[in-house]
Amino acid sequence: MKKHTLEISGIQKRFGDKTILSDVYLKCETSEIIGLLGRNGSGKSTLLKIVAGLESVPDRCVRIDSVSLNIKNALMNNVSYLDQDQFIPNHLSVQKVIALSIDKENRINFCEDQFIKKLLNKKIRHLSTGELRYLEIKIVLSNSSLFALLDEPYNGLSPLMIETINEMIKGSLNKKGIIVTDHNYQNVVKIANRLVLIKDGKTHPIKEKTELVEKGYLTSMAF
Repeated sequence: MKKHTLEISGIQKRFGDKTILSDVYLKCETSEIIGLLGRNGSGKSTLLKIVAGLESVPDRCVRIDSVSLNIKNALMNNVSYLDQDQFIPNHLSVQKVIALSIDKENRINFCEDQFIKKLLNKKIRHLSTGELRYLEIKIVLSNSSLFALLDEPYNGLSPLMIETINEMIKGSLNKKGIIVTDHNYQNVVKIANRLVLIKDGKTHPIKEKTELVEKGYLTSMAF
């Protein structure tokens, strides 16, 4: 499969007098998972929304295969985004959501998933937290975009459901590159091929876990 590359640079973001992002460079290739780490308020979610075209900034350079994609429609076609909050309306049925979200030629394969089969006759409002998150993540990973941005995918999930979702994420690597962030850093570290820390508005590539202690993200007791 041909490799594709997503590059993000030149992003600056301020909220009032506070600079959230000031010197950001991020690169992700298809078939790899980038784990994005940082303390609460460091700008992780903001960065993902900017890359997805959902948050406005004065300057932004998002490139896929060295071609700049700063038009919102072009970004949405190439980069899919999982919000940390529920994005599927409660009044819809699972079957309706699948019909609206998945191309006709891919629906049969989508519904062959044993977990999804159990949900087909339910309304979204009747799904558990784990069932809903699984459905949302599967929809995001099943579209034709080259890259997926996952914001807090493990929020509220049991350890068993986290393992199930990790297998689904890994299974999509034959066609996507993935950037994932979560408040539980251990889940991110476990699945990521590479780690990037956001601190003081800047991105810091992490090669060794001890660097997370050196940069003040973790205490030594966390290992």
